[in-house]
Amino acid sequence: MPKFYARRRLSILAAFTGLIASVGLFNGPTASAALPTPVSAATARTYLASLTVATEDRTGYDRDLFPHWITISGTCNTRETVLKRDGTNVVTSSACAATSGTWYSPYDGATWTAASDLDIDHLVPLAEAWDSGADSWTTAQRQAFANDLTRPQLIAVTDNVNQSKSDQDPAEWMPSVTSYRCTYVRAWVQVKYYYGLSVDSAEKSALTSYLSAC
Repeated sequence: MPKFYARRRLSILAAFTGLIASVGLFNGPTASAALPTPVSAATARTYLASLTVATEDRTGYDRDLFPHWITISGTCNTRETVLKRDGTNVVTSSACAATSGTWYSPYDGATWTAASDLDIDHLVPLAEAWDSGADSWTTAQRQAFANDLTRPQLIAVTDNVNQSKSDQDPAEWMPSVTSYRCTYVRAWVQVKYYYGLSVDSAEKSALTSYLSAC
């Protein structure tokens, strides 16, 4: 899909640290989320330098303006597709619901065995996108963003971690697994660049700092 705008707008570093079953924490091997590999740190730095710096527009956001979990193939919607992609030994029903499997959440190093313990995170949150340019998009463009399986934008993570992140940018929230932060910011910048989204000054400063350590 081409860029929508004229203005220019993570190799997974999974930390194999522990196995969290849906009822507790144990030592053991983990599965690894399969986020599309983001651009290199060098490329991300170049992209970041080209992004427009602007104050965010914090008005008018409504999640319903970003139609998401659309049908991707057969009976599988976007959430179900990401759960299958990011899990290990995932078994699904005829309706494409994940009935078993193992999922590693790279944000917090947890591993889950119940799909209900996972959210699909929009790495660049929908509200953040709205505040930095998506308010002027068409509904079709917002739907494409909310269901993007090609860019490193959708990832299965622990549900309460995703809820804690909410719509915060990297100046306000980062994954607790420090080894994943470089992947995270590279992905963040790639998504913002592809979709022509702006960054605010605190966000750019944080991204610059994290990328310098990549």
